[in-house]
Amino acid sequence: MKVLVIGGCGFIGSHVVDKCLQEGLSVRVMDTRPELYRPPLPGVDYVFQDLSDHHRLAGALAGVDAVVHLASTTVPSTSNLDPAADIAGNLIPTVRLLEAMRASGTRKLVFFSSGGTVYGIPAKDPVPEDHPLNPISSYGIVKAAIEQYLRMEQQLHGLEFAALRPANIYGPRQAQVGLLGVIGTYLRKVSDDEPIEIWGDGSIVRDFVHVEDVADLCHRALVSNASGSFNAGSGVGTSISQIVEIISQTTGHPVQPVYKPGRNFDVPRVVLDIAKAQATFDWLPTVPLHRGIRETWDWVRSQSAS
Repeated sequence: MKVLVIGGCGFIGSHVVDKCLQEGLSVRVMDTRPELYRPPLPGVDYVFQDLSDHHRLAGALAGVDAVVHLASTTVPSTSNLDPAADIAGNLIPTVRLLEAMRASGTRKLVFFSSGGTVYGIPAKDPVPEDHPLNPISSYGIVKAAIEQYLRMEQQLHGLEFAALRPANIYGPRQAQVGLLGVIGTYLRKVSDDEPIEIWGDGSIVRDFVHVEDVADLCHRALVSNASGSFNAGSGVGTSISQIVEIISQTTGHPVQPVYKPGRNFDVPRVVLDIAKAQATFDWLPTVPLHRGIRETWDWVRSQSAS
């Protein structure tokens, strides 16, 4: 199988590429720039172009059996600043991608949606995939809309798709830009002796899952015939205050957070029900939170030393 990984030079994408190579798949990566933290991988075909450049998609899709789509121009905290740009940068290019895949005959897609935003404020805990989709950020609205286009493409043109709805993914090689990734951002700030900022009182609860576990699920979805939407989390809720405590223990640096006003797009609690992914793909996350944070801390320190 030859796989095109769109966004394969990013944090999650780079781990998906690693997993695909480990499992013997042929990999082409499409991204706008090379990886930040390591040189190009031998045997990987790199294509540097923007997903919005739909005129060049045919070349990127040539000879490809399946696509993994991880690219996004926004995160939840930026998407509401300009929803029209979110639509233009993410929804429209993905619809163009589906058209290009249809023309090329590529009928398999794994799309990275969002388990943290498509449900909105959950009415169930943990949240199953059949929970109503009531997102309160443009990011979540666009992800949910793309899933609907995937279902339309399946119904009308036979697309096989798996829409993965990840929880809060963390792990090595996550860029620390302060916009996405609480664990990585906090570890970097501890390493740099900078204060940690918490939006709200620290009671917000999230489902944290290691990037290698998500990459494993992505590969399982690629080689399966199953279609639909699947949560990708740990199934366990951890508050931001608990994350700070674990980071303090792991790093040996007592952390005194700076508390800032809560944000209206932050859902109070999201924990994902992962039973469907377990039953469909025989998948369960294997990296415990304490170990994952330790591994991520070791990576952050290695970057600081280099």
